[in-house]
Amino acid sequence: MNNIILTGMPGAGKSTVGVVLAKKLGYAFVDSDLAIQKRESRLLHEIIKQDGFDVFEKIENEVNATLEVKDSVIATGGSVIYGIEAMRHLASIGTIVYLKLEYKELEWRLGDLDERGVVIRPGQTLLDLYEERTPLYEKYADITIDCMHKSIRQVVMEIANVLYQ
Repeated sequence: MNNIILTGMPGAGKSTVGVVLAKKLGYAFVDSDLAIQKRESRLLHEIIKQDGFDVFEKIENEVNATLEVKDSVIATGGSVIYGIEAMRHLASIGTIVYLKLEYKELEWRLGDLDERGVVIRPGQTLLDLYEERTPLYEKYADITIDCMHKSIRQVVMEIANVLYQ
């Protein structure tokens, strides 16, 4: 196995778990949201505000579809699962791990969605987004990790145990 790709809703802990997992395994850590920001020289919420959702999703798809890394833990943005090319590429370079949380926990964790750069369309609620994305995360996941009532350390250990039994 080469890379570990973390997917899930915003607030699920992809970046935090990713850093700790990478340290544990001696892997590099890649945050695809940061790669997008670097390429565009703007924050995620600025891209969405200035260019709109469709342009942001196109950029996100391009960046994730062209990631060329090895022995890395990749934390993706929550909307990566809309990009077919990105998901095909990520599946070809590693194992996709879906970090699953219940809706109520996500709602509590998230706070201001605009400041986080969450791709949520006008009139769409967080619940709508959750219900729209959950089947896609499940579709692409090689492994699903239930993160409810677990510490970062417990989630990292569970991922490592499942991947390297």
